[in-house]
Amino acid sequence: MTDFKPFKSTYLFLVLLLNFNLISCAQKTKVIQNSEIKTISEIKTGAERTELYLNLLKGKNVAIVANQTSVLNVLQRAEIAPNVMGSKKVTQHLVDFLHNYKDINVKKVFAPEHGFRGKADAAEVIKDGLDTKTGLPIVSLYGKSKKPSAKQLENIDVVIFDIQDVGVRFYTYISTLHYVMEACAEAEIPVIILDRPNPNGHYIDGPVLEKEHSSFVGKHPVPVVYGMTIGEYGQMINGEKWLINGIQCDLKVIPNKNYTHNSKYSLAIRPSPNLPNDKSINLYPSLGFFEGTTINAGRGTEFQFQRYGAPFFPKSDFSYVPVANFGAKYPKHKDKLCNGVNLEEIPFLNKIDLSFLIDAYKKTPKTEKFFGNTFTIHAGTKRLQQQLELGLSVEEIRKTWEADLENFKVIRYKYLIYK
Repeated sequence: MTDFKPFKSTYLFLVLLLNFNLISCAQKTKVIQNSEIKTISEIKTGAERTELYLNLLKGKNVAIVANQTSVLNVLQRAEIAPNVMGSKKVTQHLVDFLHNYKDINVKKVFAPEHGFRGKADAAEVIKDGLDTKTGLPIVSLYGKSKKPSAKQLENIDVVIFDIQDVGVRFYTYISTLHYVMEACAEAEIPVIILDRPNPNGHYIDGPVLEKEHSSFVGKHPVPVVYGMTIGEYGQMINGEKWLINGIQCDLKVIPNKNYTHNSKYSLAIRPSPNLPNDKSINLYPSLGFFEGTTINAGRGTEFQFQRYGAPFFPKSDFSYVPVANFGAKYPKHKDKLCNGVNLEEIPFLNKIDLSFLIDAYKKTPKTEKFFGNTFTIHAGTKRLQQQLELGLSVEEIRKTWEADLENFKVIRYKYLIYK
């Protein structure tokens, strides 16, 4: 019995230590679950949830609105050793996947701004053509017309829309969605949106577009950053009756799995030529205003929307020379030395940062033009230009957005799939 006492004490100590570790592990696990449960590896896009939409397409003539981001991971059987068969995940384009699928008749592809393969400059006219891989006709929605014609929709039973959005009003894919829904509503053709996460879906910010400044760069009364996936946005277009004459589209959204608006989502494929990485996508809502000015926002470099500058800025420690490159044949201040600001190391943004715009405006000499013809349609309001000219601070400008943002949040909430 004398030998048992030390053993008993040790045993009790180990039990206590084990319980402590279990409690600690449980606490750590809880933290991990709260902050990381929705990671990119766990999120499934609408396109990947084939069990929810393939049966809706069987025996149908299908048109697909797609670009280079319209991909899904699919399991394919593969020989992994002699006489042994296994399976592996491969990335496949949605058009190729559906074109090769039995009982689904893909008839054509509609291509948005930047084209089907996503290689064209911003605002560059996209031409009709043929897809060399499948032989399918490609119909441009960024050329002579931005809306499918009744003739182009003849003999189509259903339209699939699958394009990666970045959640910014002046990014034109949501305008393409509007016109596709409108044309399909008029032709009584259903639309299926294969939803994708919004990398800027974690906040809502910016001036709300005023109706008189509606254009293809911004069609609806929403803020610059609207905090919705493209599927949710489609539901809002329908529900708010923003289509012509208030008509509504027969719309179905295939939702993402394991996604919320607080999910961190990194894009494996650039959604357009000048958004090459997560940093540029996060900064785009803040630097996109420069599209309507004479300031270069990194186009013509490998760091698009991660810097800004101009030849007439005061000399600084940072400078660069924009040149013709992929996605920017004619960048602003091409081949000229631009003094500017490097934003590569700036922390992740959870709101629009107006300090860049104010800084650039102050650095522009009075002898130089700052505002371009499209600044108002990018901002969605004339007020922002007036506020900059009056010298208002970031806080003063942001305060003028508050009431409109609160009103929009009420509208937005009705159409959320992910809350």
